[in-house]
Amino acid sequence: MMRFNFLPWREEKRRQRKSLFNRLALTQLLLGLSMVLVAWLVNEDKLKIQLERNQLLHSEIKKLDLKIKEVNNLNKEIDELLLKQSAIEKLQNNRNKPVYLLSFLAEKVPAGVMLKSLKQGDQITLSGLALSNARVSELLRNLSQAPNQLGMGQPELVEVKAANYGQGKDLRKLFDFTLSIPVTAE
Repeated sequence: MMRFNFLPWREEKRRQRKSLFNRLALTQLLLGLSMVLVAWLVNEDKLKIQLERNQLLHSEIKKLDLKIKEVNNLNKEIDELLLKQSAIEKLQNNRNKPVYLLSFLAEKVPAGVMLKSLKQGDQITLSGLALSNARVSELLRNLSQAPNQLGMGQPELVEVKAANYGQGKDLRKLFDFTLSIPVTAE
């Protein structure tokens, strides 16, 4: 029997396999690195595109913020103008009320009653002189029939006091009165 020495052949085969393994490993490593590099480049490109989009969005948001400020300023101006308009309309509507009030008082003041003063503010205050308490009562009844356009509430008697006016033969006993009429808001 012949003996063959397969050791050099096995060594050669092992070296070839090792060389093949090293080449395949190097190829795999290069392929893996190239895939990582490609993925990294693609991600960098996408990140760059996204950053450009974000910058565009930020610039557009700044433009829109300026427009929003302009709109808010315009809304404030509109509100101020509407307030002015409503104040003017209110003044315009109330412009004739003193005339109507004086006309109403001229009609409703009974004979024997003289008005000394009229003050208009949060309420209307009338003061005057009457020949009797009955005349003051009649004035109160007449004033309680005020039309709605005058915006008057129910009159209230604040004070009535007896007073002497004149001298000598002209001395008269009169009643000094004060009325208060609340003004209702419209």
